Amino acid sequence: MKKVKVRFAPSPTGPLHIGGARSALFNHLFAVHQDGEMVLRIEDTDLDRSRREYEEEIIDSLKWLGINWTEGVDVGGENEPYRQTERRVIYEDYANKLIESGQAYYCFCTEEELEAERQALLAEGQIVRYSGKCRHLEQEEIAQKIESGIKPAIRFKVPANKIYVVNDLVRGRISFESDNEGDFIIIKSDGLPTYNFAVVIDDVLMGISHVIRAEEHLSNTPRQLMIYDALNFKRPDFAHISLILGSDRQKMSKRHGATSLIQYREMGYLPEALFNFLALMGWSPEGEKEVLSGEEISGAFTLDRVAKSPAVFDLNKLNWLNQQYIKKLELEELKNLLVPYMRDSDFAEEIEKLDEIKLYMLIKAVRDHLICLADIKKELRVFFADLQYEEEALEVLREPGVLEVLQYFTNNFPPELNVEIINEFIKKIRKELKLKPRNVFMPLRCSLSGKTHGPELPYLISIWGQGECLRRIRQSMDLIMEGKE
Repeated sequence: MKKVKVRFAPSPTGPLHIGGARSALFNHLFAVHQDGEMVLRIEDTDLDRSRREYEEEIIDSLKWLGINWTEGVDVGGENEPYRQTERRVIYEDYANKLIESGQAYYCFCTEEELEAERQALLAEGQIVRYSGKCRHLEQEEIAQKIESGIKPAIRFKVPANKIYVVNDLVRGRISFESDNEGDFIIIKSDGLPTYNFAVVIDDVLMGISHVIRAEEHLSNTPRQLMIYDALNFKRPDFAHISLILGSDRQKMSKRHGATSLIQYREMGYLPEALFNFLALMGWSPEGEKEVLSGEEISGAFTLDRVAKSPAVFDLNKLNWLNQQYIKKLELEELKNLLVPYMRDSDFAEEIEKLDEIKLYMLIKAVRDHLICLADIKKELRVFFADLQYEEEALEVLREPGVLEVLQYFTNNFPPELNVEIINEFIKKIRKELKLKPRNVFMPLRCSLSGKTHGPELPYLISIWGQGECLRRIRQSMDLIMEGKE
């Protein structure tokens, strides 16, 4: 049985897209499950758009997500180099072999000529493909053009009337007719390889056993199969995973919200939650458990459980998963993760003044309300912003008996505060005034915070302290009295 070796080969033309992250993750999971290896290769032949900073961001994002590789651009390996722009001599060598064997040829057509040809075919309603007019140039004519300074491209000579078949590990048997393809460029006139040529050479030389990639690459497969066969290369196994769609079942784009991994990281989604979420987009384990560790996922991951149908990006599910992972964090770890967001909030100065006990109390108070870590910025408002009343809170404060509760709270406020003391104090108010829980908790919450929902009252009261609590209660009492005049 052959050793499993997979690869992820992003183009550094922008931040890592959520779809690319899912492809990388499926390769990682398959390799781990099969006790195989993974290569990180960079496809940077788009010179106008490729940037080294994007390459660094992609590597950082993958590592943050929890994806590892044994060989690649940042760690090296026996198949260096791992950037396509640094492998040009290798591609030229194989292109020359195809020319020598009569399976490729020089093409001197200009962009203008090719565009005119394309428009003519479109006007006639025919399949747009290269006519092959440079296929039969004589050697003398080729030499003259090269000597005159014209830099040719190299085209692959597509065999006629041939069927190419791939047994895709996700999609099943797929066949392609060669007659649907025109002769295609494998080396551009600037000397750089095209994707379909370079990817085959790289995969073979790096010993890739399985090519796991997005469904959108399915259209590239026939050209790649032709190159494998022309060079007598052994084909890898292919697995094309479904596209990711937005909630409107259209291809994922900026109109659906954040599309890059770094955006979710900056918002405070945890890598474990995104790992879990992306794994379940197009793959399903046995059973109904949804909150799964990386070990559980890789232990169960097989390609036969990858769905053919498109995966829908369900933000509500991601939010729920992230909330579950936040709740599972130890308080110290959560504090360390939240500190950068708190320091970047409108209340950084107030946070700095809190002692350690009150800081931990605040984090306990908001933990169950956080969908992502950045939510702490808005959650801090209830603690430190000026008291403002929601309309629902004002309706509660207008109810009969509220003033009596607030007056008792003011007159009997305990001199020492902690959560246990405050809980006992609120029970005492209920008992003394013979009121139901709602008739004590809601007036106090609305009076102190101006809201009908929020963190548990004992935490709020403990963090505010006696002076601030009494100031807020008096402000509310004045408001109630004004309404009675």
